[in-house]
Amino acid sequence: MHESCAVVGVYAPNEDVARLTFFALFALQHRGQESSGIATTDGNRIQVYASMGLVNQVFNEDSLGQLTGNIAIGHNRYSTRGSSRSINTQPIIVGKGSKAIAVAHNGNIVNAEHLHEELSYQGYSFRTSTDTEVIANLIISSHEKDWAGKIRYAMHRLQGAYSLTLLTNDCLFGVRDPLGVRPLCLGNLNGEWVLASETCALDHIGASFVREIEPGEIVAISDRGVESYREDTERRALCIFEYIYFARLDSEINGRLLYLARQAMGARLAEEYPVEADLVMGVPDSATAASVGYAIRSGIPWAEGLIKNRYVGRTFIEPDQRIRDLGVKLKFNPLPEVLQDKRLVVVDDSIVRSTTTPQVVRLLRKAGAKEVHMRICSPPICYPCFFGVDMATRWELIAAQKSIPEIRDIIGADSLGYLSIEGLIKAIDLPSDTFCMACFTGDYPIPVQIEMDKLALEYKPSDRPSAAQTKR
Repeated sequence: MHESCAVVGVYAPNEDVARLTFFALFALQHRGQESSGIATTDGNRIQVYASMGLVNQVFNEDSLGQLTGNIAIGHNRYSTRGSSRSINTQPIIVGKGSKAIAVAHNGNIVNAEHLHEELSYQGYSFRTSTDTEVIANLIISSHEKDWAGKIRYAMHRLQGAYSLTLLTNDCLFGVRDPLGVRPLCLGNLNGEWVLASETCALDHIGASFVREIEPGEIVAISDRGVESYREDTERRALCIFEYIYFARLDSEINGRLLYLARQAMGARLAEEYPVEADLVMGVPDSATAASVGYAIRSGIPWAEGLIKNRYVGRTFIEPDQRIRDLGVKLKFNPLPEVLQDKRLVVVDDSIVRSTTTPQVVRLLRKAGAKEVHMRICSPPICYPCFFGVDMATRWELIAAQKSIPEIRDIIGADSLGYLSIEGLIKAIDLPSDTFCMACFTGDYPIPVQIEMDKLALEYKPSDRPSAAQTKR
């Protein structure tokens, strides 16, 4: 399963906004590793610097020094709409002069193709193949007089998931879709204001958490302070995988620290699927907290059985065949002295296609494990996500095609247990109608096509400009 994106916004006339945005994005690197970008405004023009790579690969002192102003937005990308190439980096700028707006987007717009066609017919041009540019042009197309009204108009037309940070020449906006699928929060830094996908980014720059942006809410931050525009929403559908996998352990969503939620998932797994074993271990890093919870509840000792290479990130260097054949060993290395002749409970966050899990099981057995009992923190994933997670098609999801005993045999485990939906909800300790659990149940909060093409908005390469840095 691949990450969603990260968005940041900073309104701080007395601070170096580009530098603050950089460090906030650095804390949110886990949400997207394909590209990173920052846009700023000095009140007269909006400028953006964005490129492929990790945050600390994209920016240096020179590039940050060019991003002057008192308002900034930032973005880390994992592509869920449009290919992974420099032209699709964010933030994206549309419009000119006083009518220019920059947008950073986390989510996926399910009616983007229809809106793209409609806006193209009206004469609006597109240089990317992202739904973010569709959002930006939809805002620009509104006949409302102020930016808040234009954004509200777009919200009434958009279907899908979106948490946005936007900036104009004199205002920062934070927007969350009416379902609240992706998180977005507001923080305060010495009287200045910060928006971020997760609270860990606020902690990273010394800002204090104020509150979450509500589903369906627009916040406008300017020299008038923070103004809120809200409409009542009928249903909430926060992505359940923010708790299982996406959000960082030290982030807090809906008043629940992710570390404690994941530890509780492990404890529930121990209750639902007990087994006689010698050691409990987690597949690092996302399942470590859950494995601790399993160990505490079961009374079985906990140990690290795999060491993760935490510096394995996105690379553009193709490995030779010898390195490629090592497979999962590029990411994990076992500890044979710890694993030898042990009956293991191995906790992981999910099984999607079942490409990595069999390799992990084989790696542990080769290191000397006598038994491997897999315990999974999520229920079986049977349906694809259309709201900002590039997961797989339904035909690639192993739980949609195979029974649990069949999956157990395919991955080579001695036993396999998935956390139940009821156990998951009890661990998170929030009402079930708070969440989107369509990947487990097929009950999507809004109608979607059975299969959607993330590259549907692609143009011919000859139609695309190549610059990764744009100024207006």
